[in-house]
Amino acid sequence: MGFQTPATEIMESIIRSHNFVMFVMSVVAVIVFAVMTYALIKFRKRSGDKIVFNTKNSHNAVLEILWTLIPLVIVGFLTISNVKLIRHEQKIPNVEMTLKAIGYQWYWGYVYPDYKNFAFDSYMKATDSLESQDLRLLEVDNRIVVPINTNILLQVTSADVIHSWAVPALGVKIDAVPGRLNEAWFNIKTPGIYYGQCSELCGRLHGFMPIVIVAVEKEQFNEWIQEKTLEL
Repeated sequence: MGFQTPATEIMESIIRSHNFVMFVMSVVAVIVFAVMTYALIKFRKRSGDKIVFNTKNSHNAVLEILWTLIPLVIVGFLTISNVKLIRHEQKIPNVEMTLKAIGYQWYWGYVYPDYKNFAFDSYMKATDSLESQDLRLLEVDNRIVVPINTNILLQVTSADVIHSWAVPALGVKIDAVPGRLNEAWFNIKTPGIYYGQCSELCGRLHGFMPIVIVAVEKEQFNEWIQEKTLEL
């Protein structure tokens, strides 16, 4: 039920939009079913009633206009509000660092272009390699580490077939297409560990391409990336 706890402003906006749409849908459903229930009870055929066709009131022009215009207004309002959300997702702000994700059959590769192109591959941990705190089918041998409160440009591509890089808590789901570089962005508000998976059927091991992001304070990230780049 519901969504994961949001870690970015984008995901918070998605949840607000979802809740509002569900509220509107619920109100419409209640009204429609109330009218249907009233009509079924009020105009039901009783024992001994004769069926009489009313040819004088075969339609009501005002009513038909209303039940056409009102749904159009509701749908139009929902469309405008969600287009604003989509534009917010797609408008990439001034970024402070870049993370590149490359999909393979069946694992992810990552590159930090701003830090000497530091790169590594990230495979799902086998069951016999899991530690007590690890989540089965979601843990990886090499986690992504990023700083919080930082606008991060995410570049996604693929080396073979179409994959999809998706982390629900960040509000990010973007296809990895061979020969194409797709872009998204995120800014994680709070430190933590965030899990995702490949969300595009890409072959027999599609379900074994987890994503793990560790969001840390900027000072911790700087220490981690310096240590990694010294090894290059």
